[in-house]
Amino acid sequence: MKNSTMKFAVILTLVAVVLLAAIVIISNKQAPDEPEIVRVDVDLTGQPILGEESAPVTVVEFGDFKCPSCKVWGEKIYPQLVEDYVLSGNVKFSYVNVLFHGKESVVAAMGAESVYKQDPDVYWDFQKKVFAAQPEVASHDDVWVTTDKLIELASEFPSINQEQLKQDVDKELTMDQVNIDKELFTKHNVSQTPTIKINGVTMEDPFDYEAIKEVIESELEADKNE
Repeated sequence: MKNSTMKFAVILTLVAVVLLAAIVIISNKQAPDEPEIVRVDVDLTGQPILGEESAPVTVVEFGDFKCPSCKVWGEKIYPQLVEDYVLSGNVKFSYVNVLFHGKESVVAAMGAESVYKQDPDVYWDFQKKVFAAQPEVASHDDVWVTTDKLIELASEFPSINQEQLKQDVDKELTMDQVNIDKELFTKHNVSQTPTIKINGVTMEDPFDYEAIKEVIESELEADKNE
């Protein structure tokens, strides 16, 4: 009787071990794989760069001067990014024009490219001026980006030749660079503005600054370990 009881106990133990092993195997098979990080770098040749060229992390904004969300991003997220990472030399920032709002988007992009061509150091301040000029409440059809408006905004910068700016916009002399931007946002399947890429990885929510910081810190740590 004693032997029978021991045998039964052994059999129960073995069954339990087999069941446990089976559960572990099934659980492992059903566990979702870690999402693969899709990394597609942006060619920034000829693009405006803010920060150190040698910075280990690159943040790119695909934006539209007529986009209200881009205006908000520039007022809320951009200053934090500059303060926390660009000034320290850890991040370089670039901006690519997107043309989702028709003719005015193109006009604004050509004007910005003219300013960048004339004085790259002035470009970022001029960009802020353009976004600041965007009406707080405006419909898609409201016209506010004109050559005259861009000249008015540029008049605050002595290094910018206003007549050259007028010609660049009216005669579309900076359209080649705008077309390069168009190729970039098409290539990278940009469907909304702003779209933010960090070392080629697209952020799911461009307004989640904590997530942006987390990715930047991860990239900086990876760079240290290389």
